[in-house]
Amino acid sequence: MLSTNTESALAPRLALAIANPLFPMLDSQLRTGRHISADELEVHSLLQEYYPELEAFYQRYQVELVRAPEGFYYLRPRSTSEINTSILSELEMLVGKVLCYLYLSPDRLVNEGVFSLLDLQEEVLTLANETALLRMVNQRAGGSDLDRRKLQDKLKSAIRRLKRLGMVSNVGTQDKFRISEAVFRFAADVRTDEDPRELQLRMIRDGEAVAGNDEPDEEQRDEQDAGSAQETEQDEQENTL
Repeated sequence: MLSTNTESALAPRLALAIANPLFPMLDSQLRTGRHISADELEVHSLLQEYYPELEAFYQRYQVELVRAPEGFYYLRPRSTSEINTSILSELEMLVGKVLCYLYLSPDRLVNEGVFSLLDLQEEVLTLANETALLRMVNQRAGGSDLDRRKLQDKLKSAIRRLKRLGMVSNVGTQDKFRISEAVFRFAADVRTDEDPRELQLRMIRDGEAVAGNDEPDEEQRDEQDAGSAQETEQDEQENTL
């Protein structure tokens, strides 16, 4: 007869981690694709303290608990993962790369890391080809005012999505946000002594962030959420950003 006492099957430190009252919230956030940065002090500390045990725990679900060099954590699924996944849209990928560029910019220090939606919109239009951007919204876009308004709406939607993934957080008024170090998920792969910001800029301008029908690489295509229906519902309910 199988025993129903599961405590004996758990390593003592794993049992402590799971018994922590913060664990249900942390587990839910990770499973929906959220990146946990140092700004989220309590859950981040829980991950730091029990990382080896939780890493082994999530392997049972065919996902990897990643501790990034910049100090944030996230789940990366394998092809056999038992946790639902989805990918970011082309525009969301581009916005993520532009946010990473802004994070590396001197303006982040000047502004104490706070940017506005207008800052983002201006940077996206400056760094990327406007025609390509409009076609992400509508393949037949001709550059009309309506097309540009739709692009603005899509940029707001992209920020909301990245907010849920822990890439940005609200600051004060609705159009202000602070960029998290988790945007380094979108960073260029720096293999030389080249300035990371210049490399990020070149990647955006060369179109690597607007990759047409190319598949995103492994690091970029494993962003997770609870499904497109949930995303739509959350977009409708959120009044910020």
